[in-house]
Amino acid sequence: MTKYKKGRVVKGLVTGIESYGIFVSFDEFYSGLIHISEISHGFVRNINDYVKIGDTIYTEILEVDEEQAHLKLSIKNISYKNNNTRKNKKINETPMGFTTLEYKLPKWIEEKLTKLNIN
Repeated sequence: MTKYKKGRVVKGLVTGIESYGIFVSFDEFYSGLIHISEISHGFVRNINDYVKIGDTIYTEILEVDEEQAHLKLSIKNISYKNNNTRKNKKINETPMGFTTLEYKLPKWIEEKLTKLNIN
């Protein structure tokens, strides 16, 4: 059973650009084509405005040809430059830790209560 199925969003490497579309490689077996009509809902004047050879992009699978190991792809309905996951960043603790919060919180609560009573 293949991991490539219609409707799935997968990450691939742009390996070629022609006037009619973008070639994308996924592994040692599967490759695919994003036809120019599947790049954008609007008119695509220059495909190079969207991707460059060597870019890693996300693509939506429209059709799978198991016999040829070829995928028909689209990027026009997805965020193809990233998959909307955020990178984990280390949070550096300040030297004062929670001390600032300890001092400021009562004041913030008092200000909010005062504001609520006025309105």
